Amino acid sequence: MAGLLKRFRQSYFLYSFLRDPVAVTSFALFVILAASALLAPVIAPHNPFDGANIDIMDAETPPLWKDGGNPEFLLGTDNQGRDLFSAILYGMRVSLLIGVGAVAMQACIGIMVGLLSGYGSRRLDNILMRIADVQLSFSSYMVAIFLGAIVQMTFGVGRYEQVAVPFLVLVIGLAEWPQYARTVRASVLAEKKKEYVEAARVIGLRPFRIMWRHILPNTLTPVLVISTVQVANAIMSEAALSFLGLGMPVTKPSLGSLIKSGFQYFFSGSWWITLFPGVVLILLVLSINLLGDWLRDFLNPKLYKD
Repeated sequence: MAGLLKRFRQSYFLYSFLRDPVAVTSFALFVILAASALLAPVIAPHNPFDGANIDIMDAETPPLWKDGGNPEFLLGTDNQGRDLFSAILYGMRVSLLIGVGAVAMQACIGIMVGLLSGYGSRRLDNILMRIADVQLSFSSYMVAIFLGAIVQMTFGVGRYEQVAVPFLVLVIGLAEWPQYARTVRASVLAEKKKEYVEAARVIGLRPFRIMWRHILPNTLTPVLVISTVQVANAIMSEAALSFLGLGMPVTKPSLGSLIKSGFQYFFSGSWWITLFPGVVLILLVLSINLLGDWLRDFLNPKLYKD
């Protein structure tokens, strides 16, 4: 019976997904972008990290279809002479890595805090939620400025590019975990009053096992929805921090650093350096957000309309 119910849910999920053209289109777009990023070493005609293949004389070469374009550079080059198409593929991979890594960190911290806060004592709940309130008062930009000064003093500006990715994962992860904590806490407060939790207490199960074995699986639906949206938010945060000079250095392309590197050339005629990475960033974030919206509607029967 359980296997039949599971197959029904899977078939209904696929049926609902295929009936929604927005969800199908956004999923297809996301798969294309993510696959292009993961296969960047295979697809990209140039390696933007290899200085031996970069010629400064090729800087600001226009796209192929414009006058002065070079067939070797489909989307033109940036101000350093790097092939823009290759830089976008590698940069998208860095942005996705930071986004997924930051969300994984947010989820780990937030789920742990939310479980302890919702199932623990009222005193522990108050302490953890006040910590979350304090954390929410600091944006990722404030955390980046504070930690960035410490990291650059510790490692030096020259070595900062080697630790830029884990640094941004740490900054964005520390700045956004309270959203998970509050969501999980609310779910735990509702779940711990149900009969199966009372039965687990009666038979003598330890609180730690009740939280992780019985309550946690029933709180993962909102966590899954939040995660899809948070990946998009983390990618946007990385782009914003890089644009402000607090994220990825220019020598290590991400979508945000590519937009920043070409911004000063936008009105001088080299518009493609900023425009193409910006369009890819918008498409990537939009596809993830649309998938998150569909998933939220599907998993919430009060919102989902057939």
